[in-house]
Amino acid sequence: MQLEVLRFSSRKESTLGLLFDITDGKREFLCYTLEDEHREEKVMHETRIPAGTYEILLRKEGGHHNRYKKRFEDIHKGMLWLQDVPNFTWILIHCGNHDDHTSGCLLLGDTQTENNRNTGYVGSSTNAYRRVYPPIAKALEEGECVEITYTDFDPV
Repeated sequence: MQLEVLRFSSRKESTLGLLFDITDGKREFLCYTLEDEHREEKVMHETRIPAGTYEILLRKEGGHHNRYKKRFEDIHKGMLWLQDVPNFTWILIHCGNHDDHTSGCLLLGDTQTENNRNTGYVGSSTNAYRRVYPPIAKALEEGECVEITYTDFDPV
């Protein structure tokens, strides 16, 4: 499975994007995304990850995993965890609405508000997560390689 994040708006506090499934050469829109802002030098909990392609694995331990295991007991198999992100650890894909809910992770939402006051917002995050997570987790459980590519279209 191949996923793609197209980043299109970067402001002082956050970055907005679009998540697509590009498996089989088709581009299928999945949801809106929000991340921390772009920085030339990393500031812990305040910087988005570099553009690039990263493998995703299931992380079956840690605080997020334990909370999501209870919150999403009907679908949770482990956290979607990006591998080998330069200068970052524990980068996950999860629920959240604004930049205070992420430390470099990718937040999912069904609605999005432009970065017009230097900070963006994604809404209906739980709904988006409930829809987007299961096919990715299923692919991983079946031994399929899942990768996500981040592409910058935003002026930084």
